[in-house]
Parts: sequence; structure tokens; C-alpha cells
Amino acid sequence: MRLPKLPSGRMDMEQVKQMVDLFMEAGLTYFDTAYVYDSGDSERAAKEALVDRYPRESFTLATKLCAWMGAHNEKTAKQQFYTSLERTGAGYFDYYLLHALQAGNYKTYDKYHLWDFVKEQKAKGLIKHWGFSFHATPDILDEILTAHPDAEFVQLQLNYADWENPDVTARENYEVARKHGKSIIVMEPVKGGALANPPTAVQEILKGADKDASYASWAIRYAASLEGIITVLSGMSNIPQMQDNLSYMKEFKPLDAGEQAAVRKAQEAMNGIRSIPCTACHYCTAGCPKKIAIPEIFAARNKQLVWGQLEEGRRDYSQAVADGGRASDCIACGQCERACPQQIDVISRLKECAGNFES
Repeated sequence: MRLPKLPSGRMDMEQVKQMVDLFMEAGLTYFDTAYVYDSGDSERAAKEALVDRYPRESFTLATKLCAWMGAHNEKTAKQQFYTSLERTGAGYFDYYLLHALQAGNYKTYDKYHLWDFVKEQKAKGLIKHWGFSFHATPDILDEILTAHPDAEFVQLQLNYADWENPDVTARENYEVARKHGKSIIVMEPVKGGALANPPTAVQEILKGADKDASYASWAIRYAASLEGIITVLSGMSNIPQMQDNLSYMKEFKPLDAGEQAAVRKAQEAMNGIRSIPCTACHYCTAGCPKKIAIPEIFAARNKQLVWGQLEEGRRDYSQAVADGGRASDCIACGQCERACPQQIDVISRLKECAGNFES
């Protein structure tokens, strides 16, 4: 997911291999994929760029089982595990996750007996550690961890922009996980890339604190500085992003008191901006009956909201709807909102986009 692509749309495997090599040479080992990422191409890329080129004991590989996307019943859900083993050729998974538990889907994992299933695979030696990724509220997280206390870790969306976001509840989820004694894998530390190019007010604060540090470094180091963190996932899309990440994570140093103060100022600045918190995961588009390019439309609107780029936003909107539905084509079926990990009120935000771009 977010791996580099060629102009043809195919994955740029040579660049992926170079990124893997740089990562491994730096002494870093954790690679994250999922059954549903890039329609399986992400897992196949893991085989070609990593598994086939490095000794199995030299890296750790994580993948995920998604009971609400790509599965229609218990049998097809469980088959994802075996398909992932075949695609990756890994022999076993170091970390295996039940994928993207949310308010509308988490009981499906009980219905399909998937908690017991992953424990069975661990007993067979096919999984070393198992847990789940989570996109919902603290009360649901507490319910799940109370019902499944043997889960070994939780994957949470943690970044400085969402720390007090009432829709993401990052801080509260973090505190619930730690209350249950769970270690945490961090996802979306750069918020889908948004914190690699934050609003001007945030840029000024961070550059004032350290003119040489990249904006992404602030976001990733913030997440990595929290207690109880196993690793921080960064969806790097090219070699320069990999090189930047390695420059400060190869020999990681937590944020000091002055840097923490700068981040708090950045958080205050972020809170004053009403952007659409889309991370472009595209879970919403898979079942859209009108084929609306929701993330691209939201990105166009954010150009206006965050940067004041009114004409650029209109241009990007025209490109986004060239081959699909317009924002006004939304029939409010709600499937996008059920799928959205960010809990975005997609229907109303599409109405906003339609009123702005189509009037």
C-alpha cells in the first residue's frame, strides 16, 4: 500500500527492491502488508523484494486478515490466511493481525471464529505473534481487549494531529491499550502523508524549532517517543522518503522537552484548520455504486481549506471526476461511512464538495 508505481500503474519493483535494501542495511526489519492491499500485489511484492532475497530469519513480516472486505463468509475469511502464505512464500508470519476493527464490523470477527483461528495458527507455528488493528472508540477497544485478553498487541492510528481528535480518539485509544498492558504498533503517524506537508502555520512552528528537520520526521519521532511502542509504520512511496526516514530512525532519539513543546504548538495550530481528515486508504471506494473518487475529491477540497488554493482545488476536482462520479452523484447509501477508518461524515462532506465545486 502506497508502494511506488510506474506510469503504467504497475508496481515499480526495482525501486521497491532498492527501498528494501536500504531499510535492511540500516538494521531495520519490520515489513507490513495486508491481504487487501493493492488487490494482493502488496503481498506479492513482499515475496519478490524481500522473502526471495533475504534469509527468512533476518526480517519480520506482518500481514492481516480482513473479515469485512474480500470475505463473504467464515470459509473465505479464513482462506485469506492461506492465500497470504502462498502470495508471500514466507512460511510463517511474525505478526498477524485481524484487520481494521471498527464499530460496524468488529463482531464479524467473533461470528467467523477468527480469534480462535489465529490462535490455532500460532499453535501450529504459522504465526509468531497475533493482534489486531483498530479504528473505533475507546469503549469498543476496552470491550475487545476485555473479551480477548490474550491479544499480544494492538495497531493504532497515532499522530500528533489526531491526538485529541474526537473522531479518531487517538490519545484515549492509546491509554486503553496501555491500561490493558498491550504493546502498540503505530499506523498513520504522518496521517496519510498530510503531516509531511502540513499547513503553513505548522510549518513555521516546526522550522522555527529545527530548520533542518523534515516535517515527516517530527510526526514519526512523535509517535515513536510514546511508551510501549513496538514499531512505527511509515508508508514510504519512494527512495527519497526512505532515505529521509532512515536519517532519523536508524539511530532513533525521542523528542526532547523543547521538541515536545514545539509539537504542542503545532497541535494547537492544526486544531484551527477544518480540513477533511482523509488518509486516502480508498476503503470507501471499493463498494461505491456511483464510482466516486472520494479521496481525490477530498484532497481537492483540502487544497482550498488548508492552503487557500481555490483554483488548484477546482482543477484537481475536475480531474478527480473525469472518469467517475461527481460529488453530487452520491446517493447516501452509507457504505463509505461504514468502511471509513477515520470516521469521516463522508456524505455531508461530499455535499460540501458538490456545493463548492459544482455551483
